[in-house]
Amino acid sequence: MRVGIAADHGGFTLKDEVAAALRGSGHEVVDFGAHQLTPGDDYPDFIIPLARAIASGEVERGVALCGSGVGASVAANKVSGVRAGLIHDVFSARQGVEDDDMNVICLGGKVIGSALAGELIETFLAAHFSGAERHNRRLAKVQALENQKVEP
Repeated sequence: MRVGIAADHGGFTLKDEVAAALRGSGHEVVDFGAHQLTPGDDYPDFIIPLARAIASGEVERGVALCGSGVGASVAANKVSGVRAGLIHDVFSARQGVEDDDMNVICLGGKVIGSALAGELIETFLAAHFSGAERHNRRLAKVQALENQKVEP
């Protein structure tokens, strides 16, 4: 699978570990940065290009990392067509894809270690959207919100 990955300083170390593990599992990894540890960098600078690559189909799934994973999730979800979730457990990694068609997993480099991150990401990548009517109905409502123009 073609997987995009991005991280700011808070997820930088975990990003390199995860990318190596993904490549070792046979995935093609597209790295959106950061490419060097810069303590004052900003997560949107890396997460938004990853999210746009998901939305355009350049990559199939994404892994977004920051210190807690929260900022990465907030930023990624601003891009139409992205369904990012902050994940800390295997059930949510699978269910987020099966029920909600999640296409970006967000993790906190200061919250979880590389072993758990690897397990969560492999679960996320192995999962498939169920396509059940109720899930399609719910996603259509989310898509309708994305299509609305917000007035100030």
